[in-house]
Formats: sequence, C-alpha cells, structure tokens
Amino acid sequence: MRTLRIALLIAVMAFVAIVPSFADNHGDDLPTIADIVVASTEGEAPEFTVLLAALGAADPAFLELVADPEAGITVFAPTDAAFVALLEALGATAEEVLANTELLNSVLAYHVVPGIFDAEAVVGADGALIGTFLKNGALAVTVTEEGGVMVNESNVVAADVLASNGVVHVIDAVLVPAAGEEMEGEMMEMEEPTLSIAETVIAAAESADAPEFTVLLAAVLAADPSIADMLTNDGPFTVFAPTDAAFAALLEALGVTAEDVLADTELLNAVLAYHVVPGSFDAATVVAVAGEEGFSIATFNGILDIAVVDGGVVINEAVNVVATDIYATNGVIHVIDAVVIDARTVGWAVAPPTERDTPDRIPVGGVFCACVRGARQGNDST
Repeated sequence: MRTLRIALLIAVMAFVAIVPSFADNHGDDLPTIADIVVASTEGEAPEFTVLLAALGAADPAFLELVADPEAGITVFAPTDAAFVALLEALGATAEEVLANTELLNSVLAYHVVPGIFDAEAVVGADGALIGTFLKNGALAVTVTEEGGVMVNESNVVAADVLASNGVVHVIDAVLVPAAGEEMEGEMMEMEEPTLSIAETVIAAAESADAPEFTVLLAAVLAADPSIADMLTNDGPFTVFAPTDAAFAALLEALGVTAEDVLADTELLNAVLAYHVVPGSFDAATVVAVAGEEGFSIATFNGILDIAVVDGGVVINEAVNVVATDIYATNGVIHVIDAVVIDARTVGWAVAPPTERDTPDRIPVGGVFCACVRGARQGNDST
C-alpha cells in the first residue's frame, strides 16, 4: 500500500502541474471537470487521487477533454477505494497499470459519455444502455428497488457534481469494458474517414448521381444551430438517418407539409434528438448485443428498442435498418426506412405548435441541443 501511495503521489504531482494550462482562464462560474478532480485531491479528505493519476498517465487527449470548458460530457468517476479494490482483484500494482497506456485509455474512455446526462436523465435510462467514448462500449443503467442507481455493477454514490463542461457522478467500482468491446487507445479517433457526420449528410444530399438525406439535412439546418455544431464537432455518436422516402411517408401520414415541419424548431429538435445515440456502435455490435431478446439504448431524447428480426435490425418494432456502417470522423451512420417517432409524442407532433403542450418525455440527455448550449453558451452571462 505504501508503494501504491508513493506512485500515485508522484503521478498526481506531475499531473497537477499540467492541468492549469488547460483549466485556467475559462471564465466560468463553475469549474471544469479537471478542476473538480484536482480540487478533490487537495481537500481535507482527498478523493480521486487514483483517477487523477490515471488521467495524467493516459493519452493527453483525455486531459484536454476533461479540461475543455466546451466539452459537454458526463463522467462516471470511481473513488480511490474503487481503484484500490480493482488493483487487488487484478493482482496488479499501480505502477503496472499506470504504465499500460492502452489499458488506461480504454478504461477511461469507458467512463465518459458524450453529452450531459444528469441524474434525472440517468434514471430515465433505467433498463437501457448509454454509449461511451469507447467504441462499441455501452453502460447498463439499473434503478434498484431501493431507489439506488447502478451503472453496470457499480453504484452511484454521489450524483450531479456540476461542471462548466458537463457533470460528474461518483461511483464505487471501476467500470471495466467487456472482452468483446474494442479496446482502442485513440479515444475514438478514426483514421480512415475524413468527413464528420454532418459533412457526410451534406455530401450525400449534394451528390449529383443519387442525392439522399436532403430532408434530413434541411431538418438539421432548420433546427437549433447547436445540433449541426454537435454533429460536426462533437461525438462520438451513432445516427440513425432516415431516407428522403422515409420523411415523405411521414409527412403524408401526418397530413402536413415539409414547410410546416421545418418551421417548427421545437419539434425538429425533439425528433432529431431521438435519432442520435451517444457513442459509436457498428452494425456487428448492434446485432451481437441484440441477440435473441433485443436491447434498449438511450438517445438524446428517449429510448430506442432494438431487435433482430429475420436477420435484420428493427427499431421500435417498426423501423428497419437498410444500410449500415457509414463511418465518419465522429461516429457512424446507419440508414433507416422510416422516421422514428416516440409513441408519447405522436399526438404532440401532429397538433400545431399553438395548440399543444409539451408532453412528458423520458429526459435522457436533458434536451439534445442543451448538451452544447449548456456548456458553450450558458457561460456567456459571466
């Protein structure tokens, strides 16, 4: 134990010397997540010292992420006791783990969710998965009978530690990725794609041969500007992208025009949010996780139920995935043959904006565009 503490102390001292260059001068009332972690290690009852050492020893991209005041992320932060328990279970020393950069990168990526998921949003994902920065890595959320919240096998022991760039939930066990999840050490940076999700949609819509996603592009451009910004600059995300025919069928079924829908920013935000999943999940992973029973996964505005039927992937028992694995620099796109509409919002969607009340929706991810606005624009008043 003495050796462990000495190794951690050295790593913490080195890391604290680096953090201020990223964390200072952001001008926010709230500290960044990096600030919170550092401050916790310096308190009367130090905490997060091992997490801090891991951040210091991992890829610098993690440090940049948690110190970036515009990140918009959720971190499930293990306590020091959680890390000590893991080391004992693995029969490994702190030095061995801190020297294994690839392992650190994978484990840390598995603790970070792209998007801001406060306690209410996490509870709303009960029984579902939430994607992380680890490719094909998702966390299972369970609300216990006693009202506690579990993420995989860990318990949330403190929630909603708010930061200028997201939120921290404290957990009592380290989240370890399953063997089948890709243990990539580059924080989801994909070398082959050159276009973001938004740029991929634009390129498809402007194709001279067979334009596609023209209505999706129009919807993104007519929605809150932060949505296009997220799909261009943030991630990783999985987007289920409806075809133009899918949008045309929806408009016909609702008896409304494209102009009517594109003029309703609130509706566009809600519908688009329901098609975006935090984390990047390729088709093989979706099929493997679905198995025979299917699974549920959180979007930025509700839960999608995914199943494999006759060899194909079906969403919410009605929407078919017709093309898969269109990779982008910040995630992956799967093409679907219908617009996914949450049953709780159908009536709301049909009624004109002046005649409807906003329904109760599963508050996953808060509000889609709030994930960016809360981190990037909410600080303008300072």
